[in-house]
Amino acid sequence: TKLREEIQRHEELYYVRDDPEISDRDYDELIEKLRALEAKHPEFLTPDSPTQRVGGRPAEGFPEFVHRRPMLSLDNSSSIEELRAFDERCRKLAGGAAPDYVAELKIDGLSLSIHYKDGLFARGVTRGDGSRGEDVSANVRTVRSVPLRLRDGSKKVANQIEVRGEAYLARKVFEKINAEREEEGEPRFANPRNAAAGAIRQLDPAMVAKRRLDMFAYDVLAGDRKAFATHWEALNWAERAGFRVNENRVLCKSIEEVIEFCNAMEVKRDDLGYEIDGVVVKVNSTALQDQFGATGKAPRWAVAYKYAARQATTRVNDIVVQVGRTGALTPVAMLEPVQLGGVTVSRSTLHNEDEIARLGLRIGDWVLIERGGDVIPKVLKVVESKRTGKERKFRLPTSCPVCGGRVSRPEGEAVSRCVAADCPAQLIGRLLHFASRRAMRTLRSSIN
Repeated sequence: TKLREEIQRHEELYYVRDDPEISDRDYDELIEKLRALEAKHPEFLTPDSPTQRVGGRPAEGFPEFVHRRPMLSLDNSSSIEELRAFDERCRKLAGGAAPDYVAELKIDGLSLSIHYKDGLFARGVTRGDGSRGEDVSANVRTVRSVPLRLRDGSKKVANQIEVRGEAYLARKVFEKINAEREEEGEPRFANPRNAAAGAIRQLDPAMVAKRRLDMFAYDVLAGDRKAFATHWEALNWAERAGFRVNENRVLCKSIEEVIEFCNAMEVKRDDLGYEIDGVVVKVNSTALQDQFGATGKAPRWAVAYKYAARQATTRVNDIVVQVGRTGALTPVAMLEPVQLGGVTVSRSTLHNEDEIARLGLRIGDWVLIERGGDVIPKVLKVVESKRTGKERKFRLPTSCPVCGGRVSRPEGEAVSRCVAADCPAQLIGRLLHFASRRAMRTLRSSIN
């Protein structure tokens, strides 16, 4: 029991609090020690043991499960004016009173429903179509921020508790998965949400465990009803019960406080270790939530304030080659202009020939592009289903497109370069670099 409790404490420190005390290797050794003890004394094995997170044979499919209370989608708002309009609707529904709101981050992942009976993990279900989901319990067990046993005191709420949350992949984990897929010759995932959705529906729980999914809890139900008088209480209880709850949440007395939070988090968006695509705003009182009800597909007491899109699909009209100050030839995709991240994007660097080959990109292709925190848009993948057969392969020129000089690509390098010493593009590039603030500061410090 002591060993099991020690492992559970380390799981909470690592997966819930982000404050580990031991290394991954030390943790694995503790797990193996517990597994050996349970094998020797099977009478001590319990369903909530840390060794039971991954086990059993791969499933042949997932049974269907009907949600006790529908997992509805949210109406979207993309402007401050629409947020204020949401507030006006809520005031009218509340008989003129101004309701409190809870604002929390909209994690870019997939929704899960986790069921507990007498404090023990019983079932994990996907959102599905909102009414019916898939029972993926064996896979949800592998998510270490999902407790297999709720902490003491949880039974006082109800014998059957349902906690809903958003499963996601941390950015570092996502990049590692994509790097591994590239090494194995498999296509990269377009975004963490797609990778997380694919992971949770794997038939082999051991494969799911390797993806290292995480989850933020965002709601608590007792049977088919809300478990607490306020949403804020539900979030705080979920945290005490052992769930990971996003710390970036605020209780707001007015829609202006909500707007302030939305604006502040958009600035911090790129500093987070996971992807968000906006803020979810909910009426705090669960009695008011029940009173407001829902439309055919979305609750009237909540709205998703969406930030400007980071990804979009557009067409590659041409690929041109730029020559830099070092003579490097860089292919650039000339795109059909598209709105992305609040700006119009019409160009995207393709880096080099190898990147074009990796993408399998042709002139005329439709592509999925992304504009992240680094501002520079990049091509993520080719939408091959939109090909017509009229697309053209791109070939890097053998002579410099600016001066006509010879182009060379040394063995082992990814970049081709113009070797002409008098190339105008290189001369202009060097002059601009010299005149840049960073270069001038370097020169000034070396003189001093």
